[in-house]
Amino acid sequence: MALYKEIQEIHAEMRDWRQHFHQFPETAFEETKTSAFISSQLKSFGLEVHEGLGKTGIVASLSSGKSSKRIALRADMDALFINEKNDLPYKSQHNGKMHACGHDGHSAMLLGAAKYLATHADFNGTVYFIFQPAEEGRAGAKQMIDEGLFELFPADCVFGLHNFPDIPQGHFAIKSGPIMASFDCFEVILSGQATHAAMPHLGNDVLLAAAQVITTLQTIVSRNVNPADAAVLSITQVHGGNTWNAIPDSVVLRGTYRCFNSDVQQLIKDKLIQFVESLAEGFGLTSEITINPENAGYPVTSNSEAETAIAISVAQKVVGIDNVDLQPIPSMGSEDFSFMLQEKPGCYVWLGNGSSDGDCLLHNPHYDFNDEILTVGASYWVKLVKTILK
Repeated sequence: MALYKEIQEIHAEMRDWRQHFHQFPETAFEETKTSAFISSQLKSFGLEVHEGLGKTGIVASLSSGKSSKRIALRADMDALFINEKNDLPYKSQHNGKMHACGHDGHSAMLLGAAKYLATHADFNGTVYFIFQPAEEGRAGAKQMIDEGLFELFPADCVFGLHNFPDIPQGHFAIKSGPIMASFDCFEVILSGQATHAAMPHLGNDVLLAAAQVITTLQTIVSRNVNPADAAVLSITQVHGGNTWNAIPDSVVLRGTYRCFNSDVQQLIKDKLIQFVESLAEGFGLTSEITINPENAGYPVTSNSEAETAIAISVAQKVVGIDNVDLQPIPSMGSEDFSFMLQEKPGCYVWLGNGSSDGDCLLHNPHYDFNDEILTVGASYWVKLVKTILK
């Protein structure tokens, strides 16, 4: 591996940062102490720091030379509402919250790159270090963009990185085009006439209708989406009724759908609405359908070709050609970095966290970031900057 010696020398410091973040996790738009810690470190490196973008987001700037070229690097900061089950000296001290997705490591790697570049500014242009809140389902990237991220920091391109279990430790997986799926969630409320369970003919059975809706919605992917296009629709919640002998007057269904194509995304939405409304009418019910309550939806994360080629070249120089997978299978998971890629060309890469070891998967209460890859990620960031800002 062609890791930077000085980055290897600050590995212990990056590990301490990472484990500090892990011990004190903060969830979406509440990353106040995490943000303050990161801001303090960046200022100590001598960087210009802008705070409070997207509530708790931070952008630090570093310029060298006279070029007008500008690159943005992004790390997410937020944790999840998961109760940690690890027995670690740096186990989460915030009950019901933990860094179960590795954002603690992402922040530490970008901090490490910022520290190195602050004292090795042998590049020509400007780097923006974006520390983003609320990636986990709250679209913190969009919040930062809506508040003027790329007007205040007009990057030419933007890059993101995420650790990934079951990719070998320190290896990269990179491809152009779709790499993470879109994400949309929905809520369906079916309402009718409640009645005694022994006299169903006197009312409208919303539970029977809900069962029919659940079954029918599965035909959207199996019978309406082209089999060559990957998509998934899942019902994840059913709420209705509160006693044994009464058919309730309403039932609530919630779920999600994901795909890699905006046309398929629209098709699923249209069919979902059509099927629910027609089935509700057939059962004599009224229906209320909400797509993406609280603006929860994410677009497809799609990498631009030119920037992906650069990312591939850089990763190969850092870890070797044989350690970069150029044909990874896109993930049905979603990522709000997709909003940034809608605004700017760029590339989102995966960095191998090593074996998941059974249950150490993302969003799992036993998950922990692999500190051994901190130097790999930081070296990738530095090499990327020096490559683009020659």
